[in-house]
Amino acid sequence: MSSASFVFPAVKGIQAKREYYTSMVPLDVISKLFQFADEEMPPEIRAQRILNKSRIPEIRDYILSNLDNYVFSSLTVSVDGEIEFNSISEATPQIGTVSISMTSRFLINDGQHRRAAIAEAIKMNPELKNEHISVVFYKDEGLARSQQMFSDLNRYAIKPTKSINILYNSREESAIVAKSVIEKVPSFNGLVEKEKTTISNRSKALFTLSAICTATDELLNGLDLNITEKTELAISFWKMVSYHIKEWTMVAGGDMKSSDVRRDYICSLSITLVSLGFAGNALIKAYPNDWKERLNALASIDWKKSNPIWENLVFVNGKVAANRSTQRAMSSYMRSILLGLDGNGNG
Repeated sequence: MSSASFVFPAVKGIQAKREYYTSMVPLDVISKLFQFADEEMPPEIRAQRILNKSRIPEIRDYILSNLDNYVFSSLTVSVDGEIEFNSISEATPQIGTVSISMTSRFLINDGQHRRAAIAEAIKMNPELKNEHISVVFYKDEGLARSQQMFSDLNRYAIKPTKSINILYNSREESAIVAKSVIEKVPSFNGLVEKEKTTISNRSKALFTLSAICTATDELLNGLDLNITEKTELAISFWKMVSYHIKEWTMVAGGDMKSSDVRRDYICSLSITLVSLGFAGNALIKAYPNDWKERLNALASIDWKKSNPIWENLVFVNGKVAANRSTQRAMSSYMRSILLGLDGNGNG
């Protein structure tokens, strides 16, 4: 290579009859070397989507809050310039170093937000600069190829469902509490869809993990408790709610099919669970010492879908409408039931 160059240890591979190279690159080098400069260009002549700056603080804080166990996938970079691979020996022809001319232009095909967040994190914690991330280098073959790479890299990327994110999350308090709830509350145990946010017709599940987590967040909102106290309170609350909703206990006891409840009743819908959490929060704040007794009001509710009271609370024109408007209306209704309020909010 004729000009000065960057040299990275690398492994050579072949994809689609093209050489590419994977290297471990210090985070400090990532933040300085790979820049995003296409922001002012029209989308049709950019090789990347525009940088969404609102995402950067979230990723940065994820790194800084999890210095001992954060995880990042590889960056994918196209190199517009001279690139040369040198193996360390004939016995290992795929292991060596990749030399890249310092006059080259680096284009991030995948990972621009990670790069920007890494730069911000290093400013706040300079010790990160010596850690590494894997980078996959490709030879730049022009705008059309770079745009196609971006499209291909994102084409089959499917965002995990909220339920499975909660299931696999052992870091966030809400996920930890929700998983304890579904394990300890008999009406939830064995009846929760833990991977999907919808329940198939043949499933024995009655609830989704995402709905229980959201509802429990509403229940615990604003309560000055540690995680152990929150978990105990949430388990106690949902056990008491289960006691007063006979359809839940009948399914848990094997006296009723979950499919029948899902078909004919609203008591297992996400909108209902979240409303119960919202109302429970108001109840606990208003009556911290005797909130359990006041849950008796739930026993008088007719949860059948045919009950006309659910129109415009749960249903709009006969169909479930899980939007902000109906969620607010249903939550307010449930709160009035538990607090013994009239339609104007008076006791």
